[in-house]
Amino acid sequence: MKVLITGASRGIGKALAEIFAANGHSLLLISKNEVSLYKAMEELCARFSETTISAKAFDLSIKEEAIKAGNWALEKFDAPEIIINNAGVFAPGNVTDEPDGNLEMQMATNLYSAYHITRTVLPAMIKQDKTINRHIFNICSIASLRAYNNGGAYSISKFALHGFSKNLREELKLHHIKVTSVFPGAVLTDSWSGFDNRNKRIMEAEDVAKMIYAATQLSPAACIEDIVMRPVLGDL
Repeated sequence: MKVLITGASRGIGKALAEIFAANGHSLLLISKNEVSLYKAMEELCARFSETTISAKAFDLSIKEEAIKAGNWALEKFDAPEIIINNAGVFAPGNVTDEPDGNLEMQMATNLYSAYHITRTVLPAMIKQDKTINRHIFNICSIASLRAYNNGGAYSISKFALHGFSKNLREELKLHHIKVTSVFPGAVLTDSWSGFDNRNKRIMEAEDVAKMIYAATQLSPAACIEDIVMRPVLGDL
């Protein structure tokens, strides 16, 4: 399969790239940080030398850049079979006291990036053979399902991404394109930098990647609409 992953230089995105590369799938990797992205690509190419991997840096929070990223994917792949909209940013704060611009910044990265890159690539995906598995994953959050203190604009943006997923699911099922919303709880990524996880209190990025990969292995007749994952002991 041909897989497009955004936010692919670290965390869940990098774990996703690793599991798909390990299983021989062709990858297109996108991230904002060019240095981190190409370092991740070099590591993957060294480990999985027989896998086709391309990478290019785009700031997906900018509409024009997201559209360019989609067109780059079309140039490379004609059309990907799997899109994983993982690019995101977390900035804490409550609606009453968070910095001005917090909402706009997080909406641009957490929602608009997925919206514009998906819209750019979808027409080509729709033309693909309906008998093959085609799948869009949107990495939402437990914050998409339940508001919490200090969630503010982040939670709002993730609720919006969940809504985007639900609309896509309805629109695309007649084209036999699957759409899955993924709702991870606490995961050991940069958002939890410095957290002491020796007792495995929170999940690891590989846990989320394994679940997403498993969802791609079902027959074309089956669609997992939602993946909700929390630490064994529950939310923090």
